[in-house]
Amino acid sequence: MLEVQSLSKSFYGNVAVDEVSFSVGNGEILGFLGPNGAGKTTTMRMITGFLSPTAGRVLLDGVDVSAKPLEAKRRLGYLPETLSLYPEMRVREYVKYRAELCGVPRKQVPARLAEALATCFVDDVADKPIANLSKGYRQRVGLAAALVHGPKVLVLDEPTVGLDPRQIVKVRELVRNLREGRTILLSTHILPEVELVCDRVVIIDKGKIVATGTPEELRQRMSQTPGLTVSVRGEIAEADAALRRLPGVTHAARIGAGGETRVILEFERGADVREAVFREVVARGWTLLEMTPRQATLEDVFVRLLSSQTAAPAARSDELPPAEEAEPAAPRAEEGR
Repeated sequence: MLEVQSLSKSFYGNVAVDEVSFSVGNGEILGFLGPNGAGKTTTMRMITGFLSPTAGRVLLDGVDVSAKPLEAKRRLGYLPETLSLYPEMRVREYVKYRAELCGVPRKQVPARLAEALATCFVDDVADKPIANLSKGYRQRVGLAAALVHGPKVLVLDEPTVGLDPRQIVKVRELVRNLREGRTILLSTHILPEVELVCDRVVIIDKGKIVATGTPEELRQRMSQTPGLTVSVRGEIAEADAALRRLPGVTHAARIGAGGETRVILEFERGADVREAVFREVVARGWTLLEMTPRQATLEDVFVRLLSSQTAAPAARSDELPPAEEAEPAAPRAEEGR
């Protein structure tokens, strides 16, 4: 449904996006991650047709965005990070106006309008001025406007930025509900949100894709030494030493507090020490309270990837500084051509 093929963008010889390629299927939510200045916003602007690529192309439902921009944008709904609304308009007026701008046939506007307002849970404020709404409601109004023409692809740039925890939960649930019959590209800095919402993840840094896969695949691929958390009742000083001697265990660290002893074990890849730990605990007459595998989080993966990229020698001398996301004035003029 969305296909990005060798997409590149340069500004005055500085490479902002360097041969980025990925695809997203129907009904799939793809998380698009990267640090500030990585090239995320530039990539999303090319996908949505706001910037022309230096090389490569974007296909939306088989339509080339550069060759047939109007036809492609009929298939696209876009919620930018900085949401521009008309505060003096009422919600219903604004979403109807967006439907008309997107070319929805006049006879279909009432039905599309009602569906978009209900889907985004803003029908209860449909007759209120946008200026009177909270930021969470405004985000949902923007999403309703992006949905009103029935797009097959949704591009959401930081949809929960600046929202309080309750609003984040509502928008997150809304995004999950929108996946049926649609393709969603979601850019966000909130890594737990990615794990809860996204089917796959693409991580970009310095304009290049550095990793792609499901959150689980990335955790397994980037996981450090396998680990196990073992808790026993009572404060047992020799617990770490006893468990460290087990076959396959490479490290044991003890934490004693609150009437129990917790030991963090690391062991060789491919080893399964759980049975040996259980037998050792029983043999010593200890009471086992917990034995839990310790896995890397998506945040661990993200930090390790970016740390390894920073430590590696620079592949190009013309990379942009971290402020790359704010394009120079000349390329903005290029947008309008």
